[in-house]
Formats: sequence, structure tokens, C-alpha cells
Amino acid sequence: INMSEYQEAHTVSGLKGSPPGYVGYGEGGVLTEAVRRRPYSVVLLDEVEKAHPDVLEMFFQVFDKGVMDDAEGREIDFRNALIILTSNVGSQAIMQACLNKPPEEVPDADTLTEQLRPQLYKAFKPAFLGRMKVVPYYPISDDVLEQIIRLKLGRIAARVATNHKAQFDYDEGLVEAVLARCTEVDTGARAVDHILNGTLLPEIAESVLARMAEGQAITRIKVGAGKDGKFKYSVK
Repeated sequence: INMSEYQEAHTVSGLKGSPPGYVGYGEGGVLTEAVRRRPYSVVLLDEVEKAHPDVLEMFFQVFDKGVMDDAEGREIDFRNALIILTSNVGSQAIMQACLNKPPEEVPDADTLTEQLRPQLYKAFKPAFLGRMKVVPYYPISDDVLEQIIRLKLGRIAARVATNHKAQFDYDEGLVEAVLARCTEVDTGARAVDHILNGTLLPEIAESVLARMAEGQAITRIKVGAGKDGKFKYSVK
């Protein structure tokens, strides 16, 4: 659930359902209806710092008793649900604590959590924070980013195999070139999508379409990168 959509107090009804006499009554809330139907769920509340305080207070009942009453008065059982709240609060503090440091100097999770607390208390009420476990996310390292790049390229290979019954290969130079272009630390893995979807795939598509226009079959697509970092393509 994208919590940036619940920045007004009245949007509580979107999560637990509209009260009697209001539009949408009987349809159930986005949150309560989902958990009622599938009680064994992982509930992800994304960008929770953007939600209205009244919306966050609604979760006190869940954290304390494991249940929430929806707009129709039904008690929704959350005892078997795992609730994860993500937030960008304190992201700059994490960057300053971890960036450009050798692994042995990077603070452990408990130390990092304590460094985050002043900023967390500015964004959330102590009563709210006291009901949950804070887990800091470390910045994405180059090793992890490389794994993400390979995963994305693997998905492209699967698409090529499904759509064209062709083989998709890439060399190590391509992985290094994409990694080198991911220079903005704050963008994380989004930069990989931007490079592959904005540059690599359109250029591959152009070569594939040109070959199809000539009536030639496609059996193999190979992608690499030159010394200048530019992508190179071979379509057979």
C-alpha cells in the first residue's frame, strides 16, 4: 500500500472502509478487506512517513491487540500478518555513516538505528515507534548492484526466448558498463531499469525490427560494451 495516497485525515476510510451513509460503504477497505480474505499475509506500507498522523494512529490497535475494526464493525484479525513499514526518513544519515567506508568501519545495525532515532522521532510519535522494530537499510553496494544487473539481463533473455525463440547473450563488459553508469548513489537499483529500458532495449529493438523487416529470422542476440562504455549489438 502506497501511504503517500493517505496524506489527509479523511483517507482513513480508504484503508478500513467508508462509514454508513457514505459513498463506498459495504465495499470494504483496501487494507482490512485484503487481510480479511487472506489473513496470512505480508502487508507492506510504503513511504509511511507521508501518511497523515490520524492514519498512523489507526494502527495502534493492530500493534497492541492484533486486530482492527473495519467500517462495518467487523473485527479483522491481523495476528497472522507480518506488517513492514518502509520510510526514507534518515536516509541521508545512513549515507553519511556508510558511504566510502571499508566494511570494517561501517556501523552495525544497532549503532545505525541509534543514529537514526533523532530523525525518526521528528517524523513519528514515540508511541508509534515504540510499537515496532526499526531495521535500517544499508546503501546498495557494487556487488549487490551487479547481481541486480545480471537479474535484469536474465529477464531480458527470458523475454527474447519467449517472443523470438532466440538466444540472448551478454559479456562481462556490458555488466561493467551498466554498473559504471549507475553513478548516483541515491537512485539505487532504479538507475539499472532506466539504463536498460531507456537505452539498451530500444537499441536492441531497432536492430531486431530491421532484421524482421527484411524477412530474416532471429536466432541470437549478443550485447557487449566497448572500451568507451557504449553498447555494441549483434543480431543474427
